Amino acid sequence: MGPEPFRFTPGNGSAIEGAAFSPFFKLLATLIVGACSAWFYALWNAGALGSARTTGTGWLIAGLAIMVWTWWAIITSRTRIDAKGLHQRWMWNKEMPLDDLAYGKLIRVRGLEWLIAPRLYVRTLLGKFAVFYGATPELIADFERLAAELKAQRGL
Repeated sequence: MGPEPFRFTPGNGSAIEGAAFSPFFKLLATLIVGACSAWFYALWNAGALGSARTTGTGWLIAGLAIMVWTWWAIITSRTRIDAKGLHQRWMWNKEMPLDDLAYGKLIRVRGLEWLIAPRLYVRTLLGKFAVFYGATPELIADFERLAAELKAQRGL
């Protein structure tokens, strides 16, 4: 009944884990969020924002809070590949079991991996999809190998 489950063993035999985003990208995110926070503080300190009732200060605070939450997710995000599946700690935890993977593609901009993290796009036999980021050479190598082995097994 249906195709065989997809099996994959990470390069080191057990599990590979690494940062989802490059150090430069983390630094860039930190500078952007820091600059926006400093600008917001300078406006607030100068009295240029008024009150939350008369202006959009509440919306500005909410926007800044979302930026800080996203920044924290970028800084702490980790991706792991093991024999059971793909996992990424992000704003929410993402998981994709390997058993029913149907398609995988590594998306990258060669030469700019230091800025734009390569990502593995995967889709299951039922059409569910997810994207996993990886910034370490070990993760990228396993992303490439997983996509190639999946293509060879499924023929898609």
